[in-house]
Amino acid sequence: MSGATGMFTATDEAEALEVLHQSGCTDGLPVVIPTHDRVARLVLASGLDADLDLGAMGPGGGAATIEKIATNAAMAGCLPDHMTVVVAAIRAMLQPAFDLGEMQSTTHCTAPLMIVNGPVVSHCDIAGSFGALGPGHRANASIGRAVRLCMMNIGDARPGVSDMALLGHPGKFSFCLAEDEQSSPWEPLAVALGYSSDDSVVTILGAEAPHSVVFTNDADDNDSPHRLLRALAAVIANPGSNNANLSGGAIAVALNPEHAQVLADAGMSRSDVQAELQRMAVNTRGQIRSFNTGFIAAGNDDDIIPAVRRPADIVLFVAGGTGLYSAVFPSWAAGAHRNTVVHEVVATGAACELPWA
Repeated sequence: MSGATGMFTATDEAEALEVLHQSGCTDGLPVVIPTHDRVARLVLASGLDADLDLGAMGPGGGAATIEKIATNAAMAGCLPDHMTVVVAAIRAMLQPAFDLGEMQSTTHCTAPLMIVNGPVVSHCDIAGSFGALGPGHRANASIGRAVRLCMMNIGDARPGVSDMALLGHPGKFSFCLAEDEQSSPWEPLAVALGYSSDDSVVTILGAEAPHSVVFTNDADDNDSPHRLLRALAAVIANPGSNNANLSGGAIAVALNPEHAQVLADAGMSRSDVQAELQRMAVNTRGQIRSFNTGFIAAGNDDDIIPAVRRPADIVLFVAGGTGLYSAVFPSWAAGAHRNTVVHEVVATGAACELPWA
């Protein structure tokens, strides 16, 4: 049996599972046993050499080789088709701008939120509609979980030891979904980031769990689009959040298709919405100071403090079922690069065709 950090032996899979739990190689849930054959199959599906090193994964600095990534993907239950998405996500997180080592070590509850666009979404059956971040979606759960197991077993992020999140959140098990491009009134997120519509792309930012935003549309009320924007901006500017207190970092907004259509029908593009939310999501220095004196710099109480510095730092995408609720994902907003958004093309062209027999 191939382990994430070496080789283990066991008499059967039941014993192997206990060995993996006792060795700290799991996320606490049962895993698929990463036998040599299972790992080799995923390495082959990646189209890359097993010993190819994508870089050092913080905080422990382990080498993110394709074989190690495949080992963790096998434990997570990934199918061969999932492997290129997992590799793209790891490549994105290893970009220096992501500050992975620092993000893994912070006391904040941040986790990598993965948003997938392009043809790979339908090929892998990655969900972007009802319950996309919940249970019941194999690709979402397996891909997100593979990334987390890599963070633990290659990056050596251990709760209370090197992963210092005070509470964490369930997205630290798995935090992956697709944008619902078919239901969106706008161009796909990846296209807005400069990619072709033919590209499959993973976009990642460190984020908290989703904060629900409830909104009821009234087609007879000309103020409806502005009410929606105000509701979203109020959650983005939550004065207890890191974004508000540190005044910066990225933030994600998942609009359900109905809410996105309300704004599109008002003549707003994706960039228009980003600009309005950035402008509206503000507090005064005095408001923030009244809640928390630990971070806010000295200045006039009437100074306007934006929760997000640039419209482009609002990752706006369409996902979820149609209805009352959209969601805001606040971020850590710290580190040398202030929680930069990263993205990577899913390199599907090199993958090998695998027989199922």
